[in-house]
Amino acid sequence: MLPGRLRQSGLQGAGLIAITYVYFLIFAQFAFLKRLAALGMASAHLQAVMAAMAMGGMLFSLLTPRMKLWPSPALRLRLGLIASGAAAFLSLLQLKLAGTLAVSFLIGAGLGVLTVTLVTHLRQWTGSLNSLVMVGLGTGTGYLVCNIPGFFNAPAELQSTTAGLLCLAGTVVSMLPSPQRLEEAQAPFRGSYSFVRVIACFAALIWLDSAAFFIIQNNPSLKAGTWQGSAHLWATGMLHLAGALGSAWLLQKRSLWLVLSISFVALGSACLLLLDLNQELLASLFYPVGVSIYSSALVAYPSLLAPAGSAKERGKQTGWIYAIAGWVGSAMGIGMAQNLGHVPSGFVLGAGMFVLMPGLLKALRWRVREIALTVVVGVAAFCAYQLMPSEHASAQLSQVERGRQVYVSEGCISCHSQYVRPNTSDVQMWGPVETIEELRQQRPPLIGNRRQGPDLAQVGGRRSPLWLKAHFFNPAEVSGASIMPSFGFLFRDERGDDLVAYLESLRSADTAKHQNAEKRWQPSPLSAEQADALAGKQLYVRYCSNCHSAQGRTQQAWEASFKQPPADLTAATPLRYVLLSGSPAELRVQLAQMAKFGIPGTDMPGHEYLSDEDVASISLWLSENIRQPIQSH
Repeated sequence: MLPGRLRQSGLQGAGLIAITYVYFLIFAQFAFLKRLAALGMASAHLQAVMAAMAMGGMLFSLLTPRMKLWPSPALRLRLGLIASGAAAFLSLLQLKLAGTLAVSFLIGAGLGVLTVTLVTHLRQWTGSLNSLVMVGLGTGTGYLVCNIPGFFNAPAELQSTTAGLLCLAGTVVSMLPSPQRLEEAQAPFRGSYSFVRVIACFAALIWLDSAAFFIIQNNPSLKAGTWQGSAHLWATGMLHLAGALGSAWLLQKRSLWLVLSISFVALGSACLLLLDLNQELLASLFYPVGVSIYSSALVAYPSLLAPAGSAKERGKQTGWIYAIAGWVGSAMGIGMAQNLGHVPSGFVLGAGMFVLMPGLLKALRWRVREIALTVVVGVAAFCAYQLMPSEHASAQLSQVERGRQVYVSEGCISCHSQYVRPNTSDVQMWGPVETIEELRQQRPPLIGNRRQGPDLAQVGGRRSPLWLKAHFFNPAEVSGASIMPSFGFLFRDERGDDLVAYLESLRSADTAKHQNAEKRWQPSPLSAEQADALAGKQLYVRYCSNCHSAQGRTQQAWEASFKQPPADLTAATPLRYVLLSGSPAELRVQLAQMAKFGIPGTDMPGHEYLSDEDVASISLWLSENIRQPIQSH
């Protein structure tokens, strides 16, 4: 009885809508783009790959209602789910350009078949009694799931796998039997908009949505102030759910114009607020509400709200809505964001005239043809915008600013803090403390809430650019038992060097003063007594030998890039450096300082995280076994 009740209640339809939105939002818009970056295609071939997806989506949105080979809606729905799931799994492979283009086309094609079939025959899965409520519930749930922090911040591979599994689950859900024949659907009501105007209004809303999304996603300051952090994500998810359910309630009142108008006001306000970096929090409240309100209407309109017609006619209308409003509107919004870096206020004004004016005129009972007046107003607004100065030019970002964007987009903040906690061991290990005023000057502060790796607030004073680059290629080799994954793929384009430049900029005016304090440090007397030369040798092999050995992998890989080649500390040949001097005890202290904090101005890093006893053991073994006095390199 449970499958039958699920079908009768409409929850089957809500589940399918939620699965479709999760697939599109978390995979097609997020995880797939991350996979493109990992495959080295995020810059040179991004436009071609995304164009392939749009072509697949537009083509199959228009072809799906005309498919004679699979006349059954249930069969076509499963075909769309299977194609979409297959694309998600295929994206996990190490694809070349041709394979990536094929997978991208398959994503668009699968979504085209899935969305048009589901929306055209919506009552088959939602029933007739609570259909609009189920649309709102499915849409809101899909957005809410995508904003669950653990899922939103998960690696692209996990997001892609989950999206693929959800598509497989959707095929099972779609096959649940119906215990009885569904009631005949009530005749849908007419809205105040013609079909062409509906397409245009949805296109304008999706245009604004896509532009705002791209701007936030690619601006670290805006991204951190909108959907970074668990609190932001949960709040965004709940706003999406509330917006979708509110939209369903308004649509039940037969007010399509009001739904589209509220959505436009919310999205238009978000786009205008994004012009001011100090208003990102307020924009983050308007944006999800506007998106979910129109998203519910986008699903409900063809089957539940549009003038009555045959399934074939509804299918054709659905295809045109998703091909033009969905795919073209999205592409235009992203293009605007890429080229301008903001949504011009003149464009928002023109779109507002187009979406809002017909309903207002009808409410005021003006006897003016809506289409003619809207065209005139739209042309006038466009001409006015051309005469207006732009709010701001899209400033050319510096290499450090671009690197900061890479730092945010690659999720470095999830494992590395940028906050040296005062009056703790942080001060000795990671550098001087920043004041609250200095932190507030950052846009936004990236202090982080986790520390699975070292703090990076002052990393520019502790690590050289070469060390940072070598570490990105092979963290475990350069930094002992590091669990950090390789980010060598960033150096297939300029992102890697940009990130290094950003990290190298992380230092303060007190860095030199802190380095002087490091020269006065020495292991505690107890740790010096407990030092063990054999343990020191093991630690040396683990942490030092990759550089300080002719056979060391790091030495061999980066030999031509070192400022001065690292010394082979056990070599019998005389060293070509300024020699350390002093008694054996003084020599051990100097060696310990080098091991602990590295040597400023060189490529040699410190091992700040090692205990005093470990450092003392390394210096003891070196002092007993090196054949020549050594010095800094």
